[in-house]
Amino acid sequence: MGGAGVAPAGVILAGGAGMRFGGPKGLERVGGLRIIDRVVAALDAAVSDLYLAANDAGANAWLPGVPIIQDAIPGGGGLSGVHAALAASGRAVLVLAWDMPFVSGDLLRVLSARCATVDAAVPISASPVGMEPFCACYAPSCLEPLERALRAGQFGAARFVRRLRAVDWLTDAEARAFGDPAQLYFSVNTREDLSAANAMAASAQ
Repeated sequence: MGGAGVAPAGVILAGGAGMRFGGPKGLERVGGLRIIDRVVAALDAAVSDLYLAANDAGANAWLPGVPIIQDAIPGGGGLSGVHAALAASGRAVLVLAWDMPFVSGDLLRVLSARCATVDAAVPISASPVGMEPFCACYAPSCLEPLERALRAGQFGAARFVRRLRAVDWLTDAEARAFGDPAQLYFSVNTREDLSAANAMAASAQ
């Protein structure tokens, strides 16, 4: 199952071109900072090395010096990024989507620690799928079942997580130690979301 004794690699899930948003959404600014830089800061608090999982042709310019991982099995969205990161790093991966500007480093440290003896550590949330599969930690034991799922065209992240043998769920009550879960897990998918995120950032100052 988990990779006890080996720290996870940090992975920014940047995916493709952000069609719903109309461009690379992680490059937009929230509270004056690019969302991707907020994600880097959160991951830096929990891991010692970072990867950028991205397929965009311009990704080399986003975070100079950070190694880029491209999908080995395209078409699976964020799951393809998790798979590519597991395969490239050879160890557990702590992943965070690049459209989530408010996840805290403290929360990510908890997920990293709790992944050591299970297949995955994943927050429960009020999202439509009931969890946050792209703010989570995945052990190397996930690589083979994830590859099978992707090759079978099964791209649902929540479905994949629920089929794992051992998942350590971070409850809503536990997440509240780090902030309001509604804000912690807020993702910027539309221009309206971006405006809402900037309002949240302004109210926190």
